Amino acid sequence: MHRVPAPPARQRGLTMFGFLFVAFFLVLIAMLAMKVVPAYIEYFSVKKILATMGQESDVKSKGNAAIREDFMKGASVGYVTVVKPDDLAIDRVNGVPVITADYEFRTTLIGNVSLVIDFKASSNPNATAAADVE
Repeated sequence: MHRVPAPPARQRGLTMFGFLFVAFFLVLIAMLAMKVVPAYIEYFSVKKILATMGQESDVKSKGNAAIREDFMKGASVGYVTVVKPDDLAIDRVNGVPVITADYEFRTTLIGNVSLVIDFKASSNPNATAAADVE
C-alpha cells in the first residue's frame, strides 16, 4: 500500500495589502456617512416643521413674526440648529403664506477639503424641494 499525499490546498483570502486597502475605503465611507447623515436628519426635521406649519388652519391669518415664532418653537423641539427664524423666506400666494428655508450645510472632511450641501425646504407640497451636493 502506497499512499500518495494530497496536493496542498490553494490558500484563499485577503492579503495584508488587500485588507488594508478595503479597510481604508470602509473607513472613508464611514467618515463621510458620519458627516452627511446628521445634515439630512436635520433637513427632514426642517421639512416636517414647514409642512406642519403649512397645513395649520390659522396660517392665513398669521403675520410673518408669528410664523417665525412658530418655526422657532418647532425648531427647538426638533433640535434644528442650522436654520434660524430669520433665514425663512415668507411669500404670500393667493393670501396663503408659503414658507421656504433655503440654506447650506458645510462641513470639513479632511484638512482643507470641505463638503457643501445646499438644502431647500418649503411649506408648499407642490414646490420642488431639492438637495444639491457640491
